[in-house]
Amino acid sequence: MAEVDVVSLCADLIRFDTTNWGDGEAAGERLAAEYVAEFLGQHGVSARILESEPQRSNVIARIPGTDPTLPALLVQGHLDVVPAAAADWSVPPFSGEVRDGFLWGRGAVDMKDFCAMVLAAVASGLRPRRDLVLAFVADEEDRGDYGAHWLVKEHADLFEGCAAAISESGGYSYHVPAADGRKVRLYPVGTAERGTAHLRLTATGRAGHGSRPNSENAVVRLVGALQRIADHRWPVQLTPTVRAFLERTGAALGVPVDLSSGEAVDETVARLGTAGSLVVPTVRNSTTPTMLDAGYKVNVIPSKASAQVDVRVLPGTEDELFAVLDSLLGEGVTREFVAHQPPVQAPVDSPWFDAMAAALRAEDPEAVVVPYCMGGGTDAKAFTQLGMACYGFAPLALPEGFPYRAMAHGVDERVPVDGLRFGTRVLTRFLESC
Repeated sequence: MAEVDVVSLCADLIRFDTTNWGDGEAAGERLAAEYVAEFLGQHGVSARILESEPQRSNVIARIPGTDPTLPALLVQGHLDVVPAAAADWSVPPFSGEVRDGFLWGRGAVDMKDFCAMVLAAVASGLRPRRDLVLAFVADEEDRGDYGAHWLVKEHADLFEGCAAAISESGGYSYHVPAADGRKVRLYPVGTAERGTAHLRLTATGRAGHGSRPNSENAVVRLVGALQRIADHRWPVQLTPTVRAFLERTGAALGVPVDLSSGEAVDETVARLGTAGSLVVPTVRNSTTPTMLDAGYKVNVIPSKASAQVDVRVLPGTEDELFAVLDSLLGEGVTREFVAHQPPVQAPVDSPWFDAMAAALRAEDPEAVVVPYCMGGGTDAKAFTQLGMACYGFAPLALPEGFPYRAMAHGVDERVPVDGLRFGTRVLTRFLESC
């Protein structure tokens, strides 16, 4: 059988428009899922397509390992992508065009690149030590109701024996300057994620005419609560992942690290420069007002006003955060969850992490591999419910100055073809050795 090129695989996947507009509206993942399942079958791996709704497709397969005593590993990626406005792009966003050493298209880094790397690893004749469960899922770009969360709820048996999982948002090179002028290649591996809580605040009061004084104005109550939330400075809270990142990155860069107080942590993050930007969102919890809904006529004081707040919460801090938040609401204001997905925390020092670091260093001997906490969220929030240690490990070699973090969901999303091939070698090595 002819050798399979990961770049061609990724280009094929990009050409399937799997746009997810949210709230259940999507182009659907079916055609991409059929491509993946057929490819796996051609390489000796039997795959199932499961759908919670027509066209919202998930592909599941299991590759037996050579040592049945070892726990299994889940390798999961999503097939859906966010919308792309073609008029804003330099190339058609679903063209899968290779230009100037990059593969362009929606999903090139989020995350059809990883899906293609997994397929390329399988095609190479992969012989893992442990069982590998492969999951190519729907709906990650919305709530996961048609994908990971549905699979965990309805088909948990498919993941039996999985002790850990790998997926997006980690294992890519990040070029940062050291104190002595050297350039260091950091490879942050995701070992934690902040939790996501989307809250609806509802203020109630007494309706009345806009021209008359009203001490129970629902709008005023809501605005007051939002102002208190916006003004609140959440304290520094170092999780095991963030502490290890700061200590190990500081050591690699020759930068003094002082974690003795919140102010000292902020100063340490600043000293780390571009490397510090990786942890700015994850040394604290955050509560960000984002939506407002109040009133129906300018001269009428409504009896109700509401807002939504985006809350991101670090592992181990939920109870404290919500207690403080409740104290900020004030009279006549209540809260409820619109969405709630708790934080994720995997062991920082583990055989899994060590195997990822070893696979990276085998391809890049100067790699500095550090744990990393993601400020947002992935489908790890679903699979962690099954007791898995969930890691962000989708390796890529990136050229210095490449704006990788602007690629996901951005205009002119693209991935370096050499970096994609590097990632395939790293991923294959990890899957065979872990």
